[in-house]
Amino acid sequence: MKTHFPAFLRVLVFFFAIMAGIELVVDSGDQPAFIKYPITLLFLTLALFILIAIEMIWAAIGNISYQLLSDEQKVAVQNKRYVPIKQREWYQKMMQKLTNTQPLASEHAILLDHDYDGIRELDNNLPPWWVYSFYATIVFAAVYMVHYELMDGNTQEDEFQAEMAQAKIEVEEYKKTALDLIDEKTVVALTDDASLAKGKEVYLMYCAACHRPDGGGAIGPNLTDDHWILGGGIKNVFQTINNGGRDGKGMVSWKGTLKPSEMQQVASYVLTLQGGNPPDAKEAEGDVYVPEIIAENK
Repeated sequence: MKTHFPAFLRVLVFFFAIMAGIELVVDSGDQPAFIKYPITLLFLTLALFILIAIEMIWAAIGNISYQLLSDEQKVAVQNKRYVPIKQREWYQKMMQKLTNTQPLASEHAILLDHDYDGIRELDNNLPPWWVYSFYATIVFAAVYMVHYELMDGNTQEDEFQAEMAQAKIEVEEYKKTALDLIDEKTVVALTDDASLAKGKEVYLMYCAACHRPDGGGAIGPNLTDDHWILGGGIKNVFQTINNGGRDGKGMVSWKGTLKPSEMQQVASYVLTLQGGNPPDAKEAEGDVYVPEIIAENK
């Protein structure tokens, strides 16, 4: 039977088509479906065996059909089956369009008079693909010159700088909405009621057990006085919540439990406890925190 593609190529094409269909239908997130859901791997293996079986059956049918042919028919089939690719009609037409060469029978019409030790030269036309490519380069050069030399278009350096400036704007806009990109270097104290209310909720849930609901201190230090063990201010308080306190006896790190935005909220709320006077408050610990003042003009 006449075949246009090798059997192994058909098997691979259908197999990868089935795999692509599974990836399109099955929602497996950022992992391939056959890794996230092993059942799909079993299905793909079964599909591969079925494709191979179909090819074997198809080959067997073809072989039986061939044996039932007469000798003349077998010769005709063989001639069709084993025609070299360079002798096939579609290949010859394609090469003629690409090269625009003269047939061997009419080469005498383009034979030049040059004779180099018996070697003659043919005046073949340039291949169309080469000619059109050359014309395209001329058109491109003209457009390039007009745009960049006559019309003062942006150079690659100008385009790069413009793209970088736009990217910086987009990054800053993204940071405004991406609250959880905050760290101890970029955090600022929040003063709006909504943020402080959320900070209070986090404080009462996670912090009040050690610092008391009023901040007066229990196992943990008093948060209402002006003494700080690891420094006051929003950046130091945020860093302490994020990384934990002193090794072996300080509070644990909360970065595995709280989001950066939540740590910012609770740190801002803790600062509002300053100056309170809760009953039976714990004795002050640490040093008085004095914010650093950077002089702008000396």
